[in-house]
Amino acid sequence: MKKIIPLIVAAAFSTPAFAAPETYVIDSNHTMPRFEYSHFGYSTQLSRFDKTSGTITLDRAAKTGAVDVVIDATSVNTGSPLFNEHIQGEDFFNTAKYPTIAFKSTKMKFDGDKLVQVNGDLTIKGVTKPVVLVVTSMLCMPHPMMKKDACGANAIAVVKRSDFNMGKYAPYVGDDVTLTIPVESMKQ
Repeated sequence: MKKIIPLIVAAAFSTPAFAAPETYVIDSNHTMPRFEYSHFGYSTQLSRFDKTSGTITLDRAAKTGAVDVVIDATSVNTGSPLFNEHIQGEDFFNTAKYPTIAFKSTKMKFDGDKLVQVNGDLTIKGVTKPVVLVVTSMLCMPHPMMKKDACGANAIAVVKRSDFNMGKYAPYVGDDVTLTIPVESMKQ
């Protein structure tokens, strides 16, 4: 149940080198961090967050950057309004007290010109833990419809929900949560 990471997360970009850092604003219509976990071993449940904001800064020449993502935890979408309400309760996200989830990068790792990893701090329910996002794909290019530069990426991480005080029903409901973060962003 550690999404975001989401958040936020997501988020990494690389391509040809540029002379200075560039900042991209996350496109919330195409950035919906997902999370999945085992439900009593019967099935793998998949949910997402519908509202994500933030920025990604890249300096491809220096192979550095920063990711700053905020996920609206009240936008959790399990596919069931009743379960959405349940998962926002005190045992899980406790959105009344902690309405957002945040991810702030601490380091980006490149393999040549390709971004392959984003290390950072994930905060859920007031608890901050280090998380490593593995970037599985990334592309920066002019957006064919918006006529401005854009970057998109996919990243994945596995976290323990109990690390964020969300361990109710573990181990029956899986403690390991896989975060999948598709992110798209437009150059400022």
